[in-house]
Amino acid sequence: MRALLIATVLPLLLLASLTACGDDDAARPALSDTEHTAQDVAFAGEMLQHHAQALAMVDLTLGRDLDPEVLALAEQIRDGQAPEIEQLSDWLVSWDEPVPATVRDHSLAGHGDRSPSEAMAELEDSHGDGHDGGHGSMPGMLTSAELASLEGADDEAFGTLWLELMIAHHEGAVEMAQAQQATGTFRPAVELAEEIEASQTVEIETMRGLLG
Repeated sequence: MRALLIATVLPLLLLASLTACGDDDAARPALSDTEHTAQDVAFAGEMLQHHAQALAMVDLTLGRDLDPEVLALAEQIRDGQAPEIEQLSDWLVSWDEPVPATVRDHSLAGHGDRSPSEAMAELEDSHGDGHDGGHGSMPGMLTSAELASLEGADDEAFGTLWLELMIAHHEGAVEMAQAQQATGTFRPAVELAEEIEASQTVEIETMRGLLG
């Protein structure tokens, strides 16, 4: 289903981009199948962390009595983003760049001893106030307080809050993906950014529909 949605939406996004961007295309860097720039490294490292937080949010749906459509969407997000995390990590390793720590590495789902909110608080502390130059500077990233609110919600409130926060999270990922398409050089990373924009745009609309 995810592949079908991407196949349907991606051409439309590309057509809109070609129609609207005209002169902007000439200003974009030439793409390379082998060379990468600091922008490509930043995209890989930040999107990896962003995706990991989405999976931590998916982890929080486990064991809850939720709308089956919400649970199905959570599974779709996990199945789509987990392989992308592996790809992003592989690129960083191949470029001799560090693979950043993520909220999921230290949470219970990652075999750590912390909840996602506790793991996020630790990462925020490691970046000072958590908002300048750290995880909080990425569009759509949840704070430890927002994750704690999600963890503490009962099942009835959880579904709505989860959808609202995941929409904001997806919107941030789309913004990051668009920046990579505009300024990235490494062709595979630009192509992944196109796929992320397409798939998450569809999921945003799905979540808005579930909210009613």
